[in-house]
Amino acid sequence: MKLPLLTAVAAHLLVASGCLLDIERQGGHVVDRRSTLHRRQALNGSSIPISVGDRFSDGKSVPQGVGFHPTGNFSTVYNLAEIDSATKALCREFNLPCFDTPYKTYEQRTISGLKLGGSPHPTNASYTVLISAGIHARERGGPDHLLNFASDLLHADRAGTGLTYGGMSYLPSEVRTALSVGVVLLPLLNPDGVAHDHATNLCWRKNRNPAHAVPGNPHTVGVDLNRNFSPLWNHTKYFVPKGPAPASDDPASEIYRGAGPLSEPETQDVDWVMDKHRNLGWFMDVHSMAGIVIHGWFHESNQFRDPDMNFRNEEYHGKVGAYPDADGTRYREFIEAKDWDAMSIAAARVAGGMTDSTGTTYVGLPAADFTPSSGSSGDHGMWRALTGKGGKKVRGLGMEFGGSNRGVECEFYPTVQRHQMSMIETGAGFMELLLNAARLG
Repeated sequence: MKLPLLTAVAAHLLVASGCLLDIERQGGHVVDRRSTLHRRQALNGSSIPISVGDRFSDGKSVPQGVGFHPTGNFSTVYNLAEIDSATKALCREFNLPCFDTPYKTYEQRTISGLKLGGSPHPTNASYTVLISAGIHARERGGPDHLLNFASDLLHADRAGTGLTYGGMSYLPSEVRTALSVGVVLLPLLNPDGVAHDHATNLCWRKNRNPAHAVPGNPHTVGVDLNRNFSPLWNHTKYFVPKGPAPASDDPASEIYRGAGPLSEPETQDVDWVMDKHRNLGWFMDVHSMAGIVIHGWFHESNQFRDPDMNFRNEEYHGKVGAYPDADGTRYREFIEAKDWDAMSIAAARVAGGMTDSTGTTYVGLPAADFTPSSGSSGDHGMWRALTGKGGKKVRGLGMEFGGSNRGVECEFYPTVQRHQMSMIETGAGFMELLLNAARLG
């Protein structure tokens, strides 16, 4: 690896290890130190503003991304109404099989999804790739990028043309191949958290469930949805006692895991989608801002030599997550070589496409090298298959687009320029994911 690449990776990880800022890894909160000046910066020019109104007219106007015919307005982030309206517009314009998930959020919002491609007469078994965004409220732009990419893909397929994302171009035949795998999209997994973050500019990460909140302490509201999935949710059982914290049982923590696995309606909805689409083989959860594509088990490094070394084997309970491993805690999570190879290849190609689109450095990285985490969305599909919950093994990836915005207190809020660059990069990354799903099965 070249030195500039090593430097870039180190900088990314120092800024946003596990989607956390340095003050948060030390137990603090961004809001504790935000001044009125920083609040004004978040609203007036140092970061991209939140849109006002509904540019898609309650589903009557179709979004357009940067890959097909970039005539859209990309100088503001979609608000909640626009995310819903853009979803409706795509469903209407392209006659898509769209759906609402059954579990409403604490604030009684519905998570909606849309399905692209698959067979000419698709059933639930026609879809092999699931992509979600917006699980962490403050990571602005993910829903926009996902919806705009869907629009690009559908418009290009209808017109019989290719797509161009900066330095990356895709042929009409590749557009058709990308759609052929069948794609399920969940553009916004945490609508309550996003609504709160947009309204307050408080760098809000979690959902808004107050079940375990302490009166007078606003930090104790909410659950980190990306620590609330089933895999190794009980980190005190599986993980080494003094290793890096994979989650927390403190409601004040930014990585609070919740009352139990899948205790939150948002994570229940993802599980429901996986349950309905048993032929899913790939899952990507979209985040910002580390500039990497992570893959493999999210809780521990991988190995394919010893199938008995796995999280279901009680001999290894209490030994997961030591990084680096020390005497007495040597552990690597078993994964079949073909799955490890496929995920490594896919992550490298996604990262390569994103890099080549704008010249920004992206790298593929084993997930546990980023930060060992329990209850992760990326492991949930694999966990379901291995524990008898049904469906194929779902190979999990995490896309961390963008970069830190040092001009505002909440570094997850991008500038307009960074938002627009990320739209190009994610478009190329999504295309590479779908093309590799077609190649690798």
